[in-house]
Amino acid sequence: MGLGGCIILIAVGAILAFATDWEMDGINLTVTGLIMMAVGVIGVAVFTNARRKTVVPPGATVIRTEDDHHH
Repeated sequence: MGLGGCIILIAVGAILAFATDWEMDGINLTVTGLIMMAVGVIGVAVFTNARRKTVVPPGATVIRTEDDHHH
């Protein structure tokens, strides 16, 4: 699931949780919507965190400067 899928989950979850008044036997649409929103937010966090990692290809030369040594 990509970033778009996560955003769709958040949007559909918000609609189910806050903008509907449907009633279904055995299913609480508010809780279902909140769960969908939570899964979407977690997905966005995982997706954005995965994109921040820097991958250096094998055999690449890495040159560090003085600015790189801030801890």
